[in-house]
Amino acid sequence: MVVAGAPIAPIERFGDVTRAFLAFAASRGRRACFFATESRFHEAMRWHAMRVGDQPVWAPEEWLETLGRSRSLREQLRRARAKGVAVRRLGAEELAPSHPTRAQVDTLIARWLATRPMAPMGFLVQVHPYAFPEERQVFVAELGGRVVGLLGVIPIYSRGGWFFEDFLNDPAAPNGTIELLIDAGMRAATAAAIPYVTLGLVPLMGDVGAGLRIFRRLGASLYDFDGLRAFKAKFKPRAWDPIYLSYPPGASAWRSMLDTLTAFSRGGLLGYGVRTLLRGPAIVTRALALLLVPWIALLALPVSAAWFPSEAARWSWIGFDVLVGLALYRMSEWRHPRLADLVAAAVTIDAVLTLWQAVVFALPRHRTPRDLIVISVATLAPAVAAFLLWNVRAHRRLA
Repeated sequence: MVVAGAPIAPIERFGDVTRAFLAFAASRGRRACFFATESRFHEAMRWHAMRVGDQPVWAPEEWLETLGRSRSLREQLRRARAKGVAVRRLGAEELAPSHPTRAQVDTLIARWLATRPMAPMGFLVQVHPYAFPEERQVFVAELGGRVVGLLGVIPIYSRGGWFFEDFLNDPAAPNGTIELLIDAGMRAATAAAIPYVTLGLVPLMGDVGAGLRIFRRLGASLYDFDGLRAFKAKFKPRAWDPIYLSYPPGASAWRSMLDTLTAFSRGGLLGYGVRTLLRGPAIVTRALALLLVPWIALLALPVSAAWFPSEAARWSWIGFDVLVGLALYRMSEWRHPRLADLVAAAVTIDAVLTLWQAVVFALPRHRTPRDLIVISVATLAPAVAAFLLWNVRAHRRLA
């Protein structure tokens, strides 16, 4: 069982509450850990803890002063307003399933999720601004009567503060839309005399352990850790608070981390990895490009001539694969729908022609087990690549 944050209780009762919860978990045959705990829990419990990132915090009463010191923030707000973007707080009735605004919000969420390289996650990061509507606040940015941005705010009961849980914008929204939403939320917090606001965790940033720093480097192509920190930092937080994964004495740090990742992945890391792969993030197209390098090198060897009806055919395939590899690598750095369509179509034609050549030319001449393996790899590789690329196209069309 993975608990989100510290118990909603006075600090002096943390021990009693956590012991009761651990006993409950044990009675169900479950382990337990606490994710996204702050220093107050860490210091009160003296449990083992792994620092997993930092969280920016603000005092809303200082927001106007902060805004006055930041010319870049004021300019972003000016740009959004000049484009006609306006922010308002939604009434609870507008979040009802049958309301037109709810439909627009659903469309916005779908379009925003479609731009993410990773599959949608669960637990603390799923985008669902409709639960407990009486407890939360939702601000929307509108342009010409259309919802182009959203800020979801939930209370932090133990701190009397607000958590800006969701802040997202339409891919086509004007620059400054998110900044306008954050500004509206900060001003509302100031008017409500809220003493504390946070935009939530920036994972794997700050003074995290060596193992997590390695994960940060390896995962940079799927999740922009540095970009998220830079985005939140531009709102000039008062401080960055360390956030921990806390686990009881005798528990394993990495087992607790695995349990937490399983919770975020909606129950299965393998299934989540497959769902992310099928979305075709940049790492996938780059991997396809890099896999073509040894394949092209093999085709260029004289021994490969036996697999082709002529030298002209062999060098035509080599040239074609070079162009596809360059296009795939370009796609990993620069998203362009027309290029993606062209490459998907080209790889599909490659798959069809490769299968035709295998059936008509290769199979009648090469029948050993090793030959059959080579033919299988040669025909399956472009077919799988074509499937992935068309899936990318379908996914990107939502954005």
